[in-house]
Amino acid sequence: MIEENRPKLTLPKTKWEIVFNIATIITFMSTMVYLLYHWSLLPEKVPAHYNAAGVVDRWGSKGEMLILPIIGMMMWVGMTILERYPHVYNYMVPITKENAPAQYVNARLMINVLKNEILLSFSFLTWEGIKIALDERNGLGIWFPIIFLGLIFGSMGYFVIRSFYLQKRETR
Repeated sequence: MIEENRPKLTLPKTKWEIVFNIATIITFMSTMVYLLYHWSLLPEKVPAHYNAAGVVDRWGSKGEMLILPIIGMMMWVGMTILERYPHVYNYMVPITKENAPAQYVNARLMINVLKNEILLSFSFLTWEGIKIALDERNGLGIWFPIIFLGLIFGSMGYFVIRSFYLQKRETR
């Protein structure tokens, strides 16, 4: 990374960021309530890992049902903190005083979307793990990894392309 004197700006969160954060936290908390409600019903062995086809390939103790929510929440909090410092991100375009606000908001939006997609995916995996443990489902299916990776890489691609678009718009 080339060292630049990037402006340190305090930019307000967009409505999209606020709504997506709230919706994700509500979904995550609902999943935790669902897990607590079913905790006593869970067998001693629950799904602990899935292969690429979405089939359970390792079973573990029901305490392992807490791993994804804990990791997901730690990532969500860490990425929320990271959102506050867009001037330290790596950019594909040069950052100037003129384009910094647009580029920072775009990059911050990308981090926001990724953190929320990850926590929503981890919430879904926890919910599905409960269903599988209770014999209500037999696996995730092949579509989960495809959709998950499509969302993550699609989101990153969208915001990278948007960064170039914002740069072109700035030079006009």
